[in-house]
Formats: sequence, structure tokens, C-alpha cells
Amino acid sequence: MSRRTTPSWHVTGALAARYAAGTAPETDAWSLEKHVESCAACASRVSAAVRAGAAGPVLASVRAELLTAIAPEEPVPGPLGRWARLWWSAGPALRGPWLAAVALVVGGAFGLAHGAGVQGARSWLLAVSPVLPLAGVAVSYGRHADPLHEITAATPSGGLRLLLTRTAAVLAVCVPLLTACGALLPAAAGSPGAAAWLLPGLALTLAALALGSFAGCRAAAATLGGGWLLAVARPLSGAPDAAGVAPYVTGPAAQGAWAAAALACAALLALRRRSFDHLESR
Repeated sequence: MSRRTTPSWHVTGALAARYAAGTAPETDAWSLEKHVESCAACASRVSAAVRAGAAGPVLASVRAELLTAIAPEEPVPGPLGRWARLWWSAGPALRGPWLAAVALVVGGAFGLAHGAGVQGARSWLLAVSPVLPLAGVAVSYGRHADPLHEITAATPSGGLRLLLTRTAAVLAVCVPLLTACGALLPAAAGSPGAAAWLLPGLALTLAALALGSFAGCRAAAATLGGGWLLAVARPLSGAPDAAGVAPYVTGPAAQGAWAAAALACAALLALRRRSFDHLESR
């Protein structure tokens, strides 16, 4: 069996122009379409040729209608508008109920600690924190979450690259907010530090991505999140004022195990990176 290698050729300007005009031979068109799946430079060259051709005005009109349909009706001008567009493009998680769920968890933790006087509020927060990124991943990728998924998944920036971008946006919200919240909650005797959930959360998130390459993001996140909550529910319910979650997140052994798990999941994800190009239906 011959080893699959990266093509040594690239799309020329003349071939891109013929493809845009519809005059390229069928075999050349097939080769070009396959090549641009893995070559961003050639994809940009072909895209520019198509936009400059006869189909350019039609594509521009379709693009404008799509942006009008999915973007805010009244864009905010200036720097605030650029931040609004960045937030809108960060993925469905930051535009849907997931963000409200994160705020609800933070508010609930403060309410338990400072309103109801629950001493184990930090432990409860640390138990829930690793699940929140999983929920964000579950609603960030796939046909169920993104009405434009089939379009974005077919682009050179789709697939795992898009999923990692949206996962990074989810973590950018979760990590500082939940860690700061934990630091502001009163610590019971023996309770873990506010940042103790970071390695478990990272490992579970990478595990969801890796498992998602086989089963889809929703199923992977639900399986791992449910397993984690079942594991920590019994110790927390048995000793709510102590650090019931501490054995899972504190100590060199626990943190080392989570770090090793994160590295293993990252390696598996790298091996399975191409599988996300074919998860449109999951």
C-alpha cells in the first residue's frame, strides 16, 4: 500500500480562473476541489477568482442575506461593534442559554455561601465547575447547535479547528469566572483551593473532544459530565460541610493523574483530528 503524501502541486492563477468560469476539465476541477480542502493558500486563491468572476455578484448577494439573517439587526458601531461581532462569531455557546447557566451557577454559589450560610458552597462549586465547559462544548459544534454547521464544516477552517476555537471561547469564560468565584467563597476546613478544578476541567474537556471524534460532542459531553457528577455526588451529600470533592481534585497524585489524562486525551485528539470533518450529522 502506498503511503498517502501531501500533493506537491498548487493551484495556479490560470487554473483558478478556469474553474471560476466553469471551463476547467472535470478531472482538473476534482483535483482542485480535493486540494483546497487541505491548502488554505490555494483555497484563498480560488475563492478570490470565483468572487471576481461572473458568479461574484450572486455570491456577494447570498452572503449579505445570510449575514443579515444570522447577525444582529443593528450592529453597534466602533470598537464596541467589533467586540460584539467577535462575541457573535465565538460560537453558539456564548449566544445561548449556556452562558446564563454559568451565571446561574456563580450566583447560586454566592447565594448559598453568603445568603444561606452553607459552609460547603466552595466544594459544591468545584464539583460543578468541570461540567460547565463540557456543556459549552456540547452546544458549540454540530448540526443541532449551529444552523450553518454544514457550511462551516465544509470550509478549510471548519472541523476540529472550528471546534477548538469555540472551545477556547468557552474556557475563556469559564476559567476566570469560576476560579474568581471560588476564591471569593468562604473556605471550609480542608476544602480545596479555588483553582483545584482547572486540571480536572481541562482533562474532561479534552476527553469530551477526543470521545466526540467517535460518538459526537453531545454524547461525549453527556457521558463524561454525568459520570463526573455521579462520582462526586455521594461524597458531597455525605459531608456537605467538609470537602467531599477534595480527593478528586487535590494532592499530587490526583493532580498528576488529571495532567496525564489531559496529555493522553490531547494525543488521541491529534490522531483523530480528521474525523471531525465527517461529523456533520452528529
